[in-house]
Formats: sequence, structure tokens, C-alpha cells
Amino acid sequence: MELNFSSKALTNNKLPCFAATPTTGTLLNPSKSLCLASHHQLPRVSFSLSSTDPLKLITSRKVIAMAAGSSRDLEMSNLTALSPLDGRYWGKVKDLASSMSEFGLIYFRVLVEIKWLLKLSQIPEITEVPSFSKEAEAYLQAIIDGFSVDDALEVKKIEKVTNHDVKAVEYFLKQKCESHLEIAKVLEFFHFACTSEDINNLSHGLMLREALSSVILPSMDELINSISLMAKEFAYVPMLSRTHGQPASPTTLGKEMAIFAVRLSEERRYLAETRIKGKFAGAVGNYNAHISAYPNIDWPHVAEEFVTSLGLTFNPYVTQIEPHDYMARLFNTISQFNNILIDFDRDIWSYISLGYFKQITKAGEIGSSTMPHKVNPIDFENSEGNLGKANAELSFLSMKLPISRMQRDLTDSTVLRNMGGALGHSLLAYKSAIQGIKKLQVNEARLKEDLDQTWEVLAEPIQTVMRRYGVPEPYEKLKELTRGRAVNEESIREFIKGLDLPGEAKSQLLKLTPHTYVGAAAALAFAVDEALHL
Repeated sequence: MELNFSSKALTNNKLPCFAATPTTGTLLNPSKSLCLASHHQLPRVSFSLSSTDPLKLITSRKVIAMAAGSSRDLEMSNLTALSPLDGRYWGKVKDLASSMSEFGLIYFRVLVEIKWLLKLSQIPEITEVPSFSKEAEAYLQAIIDGFSVDDALEVKKIEKVTNHDVKAVEYFLKQKCESHLEIAKVLEFFHFACTSEDINNLSHGLMLREALSSVILPSMDELINSISLMAKEFAYVPMLSRTHGQPASPTTLGKEMAIFAVRLSEERRYLAETRIKGKFAGAVGNYNAHISAYPNIDWPHVAEEFVTSLGLTFNPYVTQIEPHDYMARLFNTISQFNNILIDFDRDIWSYISLGYFKQITKAGEIGSSTMPHKVNPIDFENSEGNLGKANAELSFLSMKLPISRMQRDLTDSTVLRNMGGALGHSLLAYKSAIQGIKKLQVNEARLKEDLDQTWEVLAEPIQTVMRRYGVPEPYEKLKELTRGRAVNEESIREFIKGLDLPGEAKSQLLKLTPHTYVGAAAALAFAVDEALHL
């Protein structure tokens, strides 16, 4: 389908529409322009149908021709997008579109409906749906593999009549298959004994699984690996610690990066281990309709086989809906990952502010509209901002979705359509942080300067050695020497020389400097890969 931007689109303050010329299929309404909210290219997605192996999602990167033909058309579309994810930031989050968009939802509904029909054909007791021929199976597979934006638009066209999105998918499939002599005989077994939520909950589960496995987890891994590389690269770079914002015992820059890599990897592991669940038990979770039609079939067992064949975990205790507890757990885990990344963003921001990091500049970029010298830490600020937005949405999703009146109310339906926004802002934040990391350059001279000016941090090892050798009131003596007073190398060394300590102990203390008093920091930084949960 070619989309041509109309030059009259912005007249009378109206949002632009697109005159659509279909290359295949039929225009929804030939007399009207087609107004598309989703104006970008979407990757085509498909499942492989196998009788023995669980379904594995195959994401084809062959792009469906949905976007405007020219860069000007795309820019105009970006200007009118309601969400910045679909406008300004589209290029950074578009990989989520194949799974988390309206297109993705319709696609997975089509997949589930077809798979259920195939499952019915494999149940001997259902003689009305005999086993399909290889040719019929291939025909159904082709509907999945070839599902396109034109197909999705046809579903939306049907929905305008039915005012029911899932029923529209059923009718779409009947239209697709009515010309196939074998499948046409069993058209009424599309959506057999199903409530809409049987189809929806599996579709949402598959959407999340695809988004996580193909986009979110790989982005998390890239971020964690980037921070892990920093840990090893800067393992021996000493740095003044700050607790309560005040100088504290030295560490190394690499060890502080290692902490974040390990923390993030742990949440990433929890996320990957979250079991995405599904139900397929009918209108209120009891298989009422199933049993009324075929009382001798073990429907709970059939449902479990079907759900697990899609790669999901079966939930046998449900109402009309899968209760979404796993979603709450999943979204809370992503939110905690994001919280840790906010901590990282703020620390890096602070280190840049202290001068510990410089930022590599790019020709032509501007940091401030009035202060030419500025090189602002915008990547980490953008990351932090988007993480806050994502967490607000993730928190709402995790609190709202597990609550549904009695056997079901519809409040979850509209809320579930917003999962893509929460994941989109998270993804945008991960990419911003990764981009910021690539611009960082350690300023070792500035790090050295702070260490040279804070000899008082050696009060800790001195008083600890004094304790070992029984010197009375070690803490109090170091407090009197250092607290609120100017301390330098000379005063520290004079104090050590005057201590009643064994010669070897005194010699070791005299060798200490703020640069070398870093404990096992370097070793911890170098061993970070062993602690990662990837």
C-alpha cells in the first residue's frame, strides 16, 4: 500500500490523513482517505507450526510496506504523533512494534485461532473436525506466515461492523478459508467453545514473550555488558568514594561499575525466569461449553496441551480471565531493573559533574542554546526521565491488572493495550544509557586531584591497625587528628611515625596513600563476569 501525504492535510487545523492506494487487497473505503495512527514500518512476524516441537516465534525482518514513501511524509507523520514513541523516538523503539502494536495483537489472535482449529482436528473424539491434509495445514500456515498490514486492516474493517475485535478475527478467518473446500467444512469450529479472553490472554502472553526475548532482554544484555566492560577497563583506576556526599575510603571506578552490572544482571535473570502463563478454559474457567458439546473429552488436559504448545505455562485455576499475577510480577521486575538503572544514571551524572568523566563531543552538536561551552550529560538525563515514565506505567499495570470484579470485568482490556508504552520507554532509556556510556572518557587527572587532597581517608586503616596492636583509644585519637581539620600527607605520616607499633606494621602504614588504599576493589572489578547472571 502506498501512502501519499495530502498537501491539504493541515488545512482548518485538522490532523493529516493519507490518501491510500492499495497495491494488494481492497481499500477499506475507496471514497475516503485512510487516516493511520500507526504510520511506520512494521516487521512481519510468523510462527512455525510443528506437530512435535513447541511453537517458536520467527520474526522476519522483511518490512511490510506501510510507511509513507518519502522522508518528508515520515517527518510529517512524526509531527502529528500523539506519543513521542511513535514520533520523535520511533527509530529507537520500532523493534517493539511487531509484537506490542495493534498489528501484533491481531496477528497473535489469528495465530491462536488457527492453532486451536488445528488442535481440534487432532482430537479423535471430535469427528466433525477430521485430521487436516498436509495441503490444508499448509494453507492455514500460509495465513500466519503471510499475515500483512492489509490483512490487519481487513480485520479492522470487519470490526467496524461487529464492534468486537476478537469476533472480527474469527470472521476474517472464515472469509479467508471459505474458498478452501476442506477447511470450509469446519468453519464453525473457528473459535469453538472459546471466550474472547481465551484468545486474548494467550495473544498477550505471546506478545510479551516475543517483546522480551527479541528486544527487551537483548537490550538489557547490551547495557549490562557495556557496564561490565567499564568495570574491567577501569578496574585499577582509583577513585575517592563519597558517603553522604562526603569523602570516604577510596575505591576504584571499575568496582563501582561492577556493582551496577551485577545488580542489573540479577534482575534480568529474574525477568527471564518469569513464567508467562495462559488459560483456555472458557467463559468462567470451568469448560462449561466444552463439556456440554463433548462430555467425554478431558478438556483441562486438552487445554494444558494447547497452552504449553505455544510455549506458555498453563494456569488451570482461572475465571474468564487469566488473573495477570505473572504480569504484575514481570512488570515489577522490569521496574526494579529500571530503578537500578536510575541509580546508575544519577551516579554517572554526578561523576560527570565532578569532572571524573569527560564526554566525547560530536561535530555540530550543541549543548546549550546560550552557553556555547556546555557538554551536557543528556543521554543519562534522557534515560532517567524515560525510566521514570516507564516505571509510572509499569507500577500502574502491576497494581491494576490483578484486580477484576468477580469472574471478570473489562477494565483490564483497555489497560493491556498500554503495555507497549511501558516497554517502549524502558527500551528508549536503555538505548540512551548505552549511547551515553559510549561517549564517556575517564579524566584520571581529576580523579588524582581529589585523592591527593583527601589524606584524611587514611584515618580508617591507621586506627584499625592501632586496634590490632592494642594501642589505646585509636578511634578517638584519629578523630582528634582529622575531624574538621586540614590533613595532608605530612601530618598523616608524622602521626604514623609517632605510634607505638611494630616496625613492619608501621612501615606498611607509611607506604599507604589515598591512591593505593583501595582494598580488593580491583580484584572485584576484574571478576565481574563470574558474578553476572546472563
